[in-house]
Amino acid sequence: MIKITLITLGKLKKKYLRDATDEYAKRLSRYCKLDIIELAPINLSEKPSQSEIDVALSKEAELIEKRIPENCIVTSLCVEGKSLSSEKLADFVQQNINNGKNMCFIIGSSYGLSDSIKQKSDLRLSLSAMTFPHQLFRVMCLEQIYRAFKINEGSTYHK
Repeated sequence: MIKITLITLGKLKKKYLRDATDEYAKRLSRYCKLDIIELAPINLSEKPSQSEIDVALSKEAELIEKRIPENCIVTSLCVEGKSLSSEKLADFVQQNINNGKNMCFIIGSSYGLSDSIKQKSDLRLSLSAMTFPHQLFRVMCLEQIYRAFKINEGSTYHK
């Protein structure tokens, strides 16, 4: 069974988001071994300068790098990433399953991800050009991964 690791910065604060995450984790358990790793973001001042943000992103990158599993396909979620349809994401997931590759998806802090993490990624993925609450994004990512598995099995979940 394929292993999918989701590395995120920050903990979910709202119960309804934790419940949604738990629901998708339960649904995904039929298709993969899911490992969600929550890392603490670097604390910043209320109105951080760009240099303070850059230092924080660099420190967060060090934390992330330590948790990326070996020999896996790394996908960084970032607004400037490639936009894929759900079907194309399903193709990407299936291709990695066929090649026996585990996958790691990375969601940065509310300030994004360090360029060093993006450069080490096999895919930079944008789920949308719109801005969403940071904590909701984890649920959206898990839903799209689940949808990919459902598309690949030919389910009516994806219409």
